[in-house]
Amino acid sequence: SAAAWPLIGLRSLGCPNLFVGWTWCFFARHLAALWHSALMSVQQLSPFSSAANASKITAKITTHYRKNARVLLWRAPPGGALPNAYHVWLSEVMLQQTTVAAVGRYFEYFTRRWPTVTDLAGAQDADILAAWAGLGYYARARNLIACARIVAEERGGQFPQTEAELRTLPGIGDYTAAAIAAFAFGQRTVVVDANIERLMARLFAIAVPLPAGKANIRAAMDVLTPKTGAGDFAQACMDIGATICTARLPKCPQCPLHMHCEALLTGTPELFPVKPAKKAKPLRRGRFFWIEQDGHILLVTRPNKGMLGGMRALPDDNWSAAGDGEAIPPITSQWTVVPDIIQHSFTHFTLCVDLAVYRGPKLAKENPISEWWPLESWDKAGLPTLYAKAFRRWMIIRNEDDND
Repeated sequence: SAAAWPLIGLRSLGCPNLFVGWTWCFFARHLAALWHSALMSVQQLSPFSSAANASKITAKITTHYRKNARVLLWRAPPGGALPNAYHVWLSEVMLQQTTVAAVGRYFEYFTRRWPTVTDLAGAQDADILAAWAGLGYYARARNLIACARIVAEERGGQFPQTEAELRTLPGIGDYTAAAIAAFAFGQRTVVVDANIERLMARLFAIAVPLPAGKANIRAAMDVLTPKTGAGDFAQACMDIGATICTARLPKCPQCPLHMHCEALLTGTPELFPVKPAKKAKPLRRGRFFWIEQDGHILLVTRPNKGMLGGMRALPDDNWSAAGDGEAIPPITSQWTVVPDIIQHSFTHFTLCVDLAVYRGPKLAKENPISEWWPLESWDKAGLPTLYAKAFRRWMIIRNEDDND
């Protein structure tokens, strides 16, 4: 660290007086602390030393992108023609709270099956929800359907081009509107995702804790964003954040901005952005019900509103983020309960699940609110990850019991 440099210098000079050496080290540490404090005070007033410095940073980011841009299915090459707006919108919705690695195969499947927004708008809800299964945050899928139909039916299949108009569509918030406007239509917008947030916070050592610090981070990105090529610039920042300025173990020597990075001067760039302490997630309990006969499993469709809305699922006991389920079976009969079959983490809580297996008499198959799905092709039902995990776990347990 910077505070250690004077001591290293003394050693290299062969200083015989250790007391002097340690005194100098102590002084240097305090000097570094005072310098950092002064830097933070000035930075709170203006995070940029000059417009010229901002221009240098912007140029370095742009140059790095031309040479090192990630190749993604929904992107155009740096400086190339603008990409398909449908592809940009679809990828941005999929990428909300999801990684690039997870989205790739879903994006490829959706664009192959539904090549245009009009094709997607005409698809059955159940087919889209089933294709979305595994991506999580299923409200996004419902908003995707609603947005596609508005664009197809009310706008002739054409997406609006401005942030303000884009924000009026279902599932499109501030970030997504800015990203679509910049990437698909070349608009000059200020795009800030998690990668850019981390890059800006470190570049200018923004010490204001999140979420209050988001305003400072956006202001920093606003100053750096060029009038033309804002889309490429934002994606360049994203790439640096995703591949170099990572949350853990940032690769600072490889960063094109290391000579400008104020967080690097502190010696602890990984501490930026400053985040509040995480709250412990509450633990909720729920119970799923396994009803199987004649090689089929009973599935239900969850209510359209609420978590995992409109998705096929195993019957359950009405668990929710707000509280535990009732553990009351849908049929009064004999059941065998398998405790704690899985645990699944949501954003704001963790769900611990028991599985109750039906042991009663054969049931009538006519039921308008449920369907009997072939057990051998259960993976085609489009179950949300939560239920698919319970399904797989029970199949393993059952096979182990059969082999004993």
